[in-house]
Amino acid sequence: MSDPAPQKPNHRRYRTGNDEIDQILLAVADAAERPGDAHILYEMLVSAFRMGREGLDRGELKLVNATLKEIRYAFGLFEPFQDRRKCSIFGSARIEPGDPTYQCAVDLGAGLSARDWMVMTGAGPGIMQAGIEGAGVENSFGINIVLPFEAQAASVIANDDKLINFRYFFTRKLVFMKESHGFVLLPGGFGTMDESFELLTLMQTGKHPICPVVLLDAPGETYWPRWYAFVREELLDNGLVSPADLDLVLLTDSVEIAVEEICSFYRRYHSMRMVHGRLVLRLTSDIDDDRLAELDAQFADIRTSGHIERVDASPNELADDDVTDLPRVAFAFDRAGYARLRHLIDAINAD
Repeated sequence: MSDPAPQKPNHRRYRTGNDEIDQILLAVADAAERPGDAHILYEMLVSAFRMGREGLDRGELKLVNATLKEIRYAFGLFEPFQDRRKCSIFGSARIEPGDPTYQCAVDLGAGLSARDWMVMTGAGPGIMQAGIEGAGVENSFGINIVLPFEAQAASVIANDDKLINFRYFFTRKLVFMKESHGFVLLPGGFGTMDESFELLTLMQTGKHPICPVVLLDAPGETYWPRWYAFVREELLDNGLVSPADLDLVLLTDSVEIAVEEICSFYRRYHSMRMVHGRLVLRLTSDIDDDRLAELDAQFADIRTSGHIERVDASPNELADDDVTDLPRVAFAFDRAGYARLRHLIDAINAD
């Protein structure tokens, strides 16, 4: 989401402390033939060298090495699918086929794939397997965590190229968050609770772009209404969250409503990017002058200065070829009212 201004390489700021080694690492970075990014690669190499020299134990080095390899592999795997929207489906591994909640996940996967979305699940049994069954393996990613009691991925995706096996939860979570454009959570245990609160924390604090989050129950079930009651009574009523924060999620027991919530979020809104302190919202169609003025007045509370106004693609976006053909609006966002930002996106999509 953030987009710092381009900087010239400053190797004096971050070095190994050995001029000869610095020159070797500079040459290695240059050999990757990424001239605009050579300074980043150089600093990565410096970090590796310094960790080796600074006395980290073997276990710490193995952790960093495995982390980097997992991330590199995952980023490469997703690269060919960057033009496809993806929805993560979370829920219990213990829910069996034939359970109404299992069927909900099957129908959800099918509904999303029918709208040309891909799904991402944890690749295990239960809700994860159900989502893949519904979407079809060709429209699914399996983001598996290797556990002592659940080391194998669900058979439905076990032999697919879009299965990734992670050793660490934190790298697995990073990939889920980086690659997802929406999230649907079905009933689950500690893992689902972890995923729900972490996701909302990341959006509430601006560490993940605002996106649709649906809490889906089978018809007649009470899992998410009880969760919501706890959040409202213990968190909201005690001033631990803001009223608008509850609007970051939608509760429903309808698969059709869940699919529509995920997909319609991108009806006009496309994506966001922070450019030189201003938040840029990229759109699939333009907003007329009168409506733009209305939005500017309605959401003045999250502007720090100036107005919501049309802008051209920035030099940073042009350099990255980052959807430069789309219309966009920008404003000086206070970087605190992320739930209100969700309201702004909803208003843009409602036109």
